[in-house]
Order: sequence, then C-alpha cells, then structure tokens
Amino acid sequence: MQDLTPRARIEYVGHATVVVDLDGVRLLTDPLLRNRVAHLRRAVPVDAKALRGVDAVLISHAHYDHLDLPSLEKLGKKLPVVVPRGLGALLRKRRFEAVVEVEQQESIRIGALEVRAVPAEHDGSRGPFGASAEALGYVVTGSKSVYFAGDTDLFDGMGGLGPVDVGLVPIWGWGPGLGAGHLDPVRAAEAVALLEPALVVPIHWGTYFPIHLGLRGAPRFVGLPPAEFVTAVAKTAPEVSVVVLAPGESVEL
Repeated sequence: MQDLTPRARIEYVGHATVVVDLDGVRLLTDPLLRNRVAHLRRAVPVDAKALRGVDAVLISHAHYDHLDLPSLEKLGKKLPVVVPRGLGALLRKRRFEAVVEVEQQESIRIGALEVRAVPAEHDGSRGPFGASAEALGYVVTGSKSVYFAGDTDLFDGMGGLGPVDVGLVPIWGWGPGLGAGHLDPVRAAEAVALLEPALVVPIHWGTYFPIHLGLRGAPRFVGLPPAEFVTAVAKTAPEVSVVVLAPGESVEL
C-alpha cells in the first residue's frame, strides 16, 4: 500500500540556512551559500543537493549573513523571496522578480503551507546607510508546524508563538563571542521552555568563523555550542527532544 503520509523533513544547511520540506513544499531560510563571506570562512562546503527544488525563500532580516544577495542570485531571480516589509526595493533593484513583503502577524500561502511572520528581538538594519526593516521570524504551518526564529533574543510574547512541532532556534553565531540581540545556548534553552516545541533543532552555529582565527582549520569554539545547549534544555525543558544536526545533516519528522 502506498504511504500517503505528508513528508516532513528538516535539513540544516548551515548558519541560519535551513530547508523545511513539508507537505510537498520546500522552503529555504536565510540562504548563505558561499564558502567565504567578507572575513568569514565556511567550515564545511554547501551540499548543492539541498538547494534543488526550492519553492520559496524566507528572509528574516537585512544583516549581510542573513540577506546575502550573491546567494540569492545563485538560486535564480524568479524564485519567490519573502522579506520583512521595507526590504523589497533592495531586491527589486537587483531584478528579483517575485518579492513578497510581510510584517508582523501577516500570513501568506505558499502551496499547501501557511507562513506567518512573527516578531523577533534583533536589529534589522543593513548598516547606517543601508536598507532597514523590522526583523522577523516565521511560523510555517501544514501537517506540522515549524518555527524559524531567524536571529533573536528573548522577547515578550515568545511563549505565545507555541506550542509548535519543531523549533529552529539560534544558539550562537560565527565568532568566539556574541553581540546584543542573539541567543547563547543557555538563553536559547529558555526560549525553548517558552515555545514548548515537541522537537528543537539548534541553528546558527558551526558554520562560519573569522579567517584569522582559523588559519589551520576551524577553531574549537565553532563546535562547542550544541553540547551546552543540550545540557541547558535538559534542565529548563526536559520534555523537549533535541536533535543536533551538523551542517548538511537532516532529520525526518
């Protein structure tokens, strides 16, 4: 007998780039697909197979490691790109043809899925003279629900986003320390306790590092955050399952 169960799969491409493959729709979040970005080097290469058949892209905010125009151009300028309201002109100027702007609590349909823009506590500007818009996360709902946090710190109302089936929660960044507006492993575990997902996949770690800190290979701090996160979740939200995916790995839901 043919299995008619809708497919649900998460692939961690790296940094904040994730493939959400759900109910016949493939969404790609914050694509950063280059081996070198300014002063950053990628620890592992991108698996090109993960990028096949993408139906749409979700962009959380304007920072260069989340809205990377060269990476979007690799995917093609006809692919629908969902961005926070205010960033559309930046993409249309580069001749992207299917740009959709959204704001907090606005929902759109992509195939069988509903995509709802939700708040994020993070600076959304592209530098002092660049484009600026409110940073967002997204809740994707079909046969399962997936929360993609983008970049965020804890914020009032985060608990109201859940419960969800899957949380894609950032736990670090690309350097040995973090600036404001980011979750470290312990605060990310606090976010998990608020969201109450059935399963959480930590993202935004293990992918990029400053070149000068890794002349002989990826520095040690690149791989440390998940262990601290797993320990913290076990204390703050022991009922939540944690699946740690290295860049390029995936999990069937």
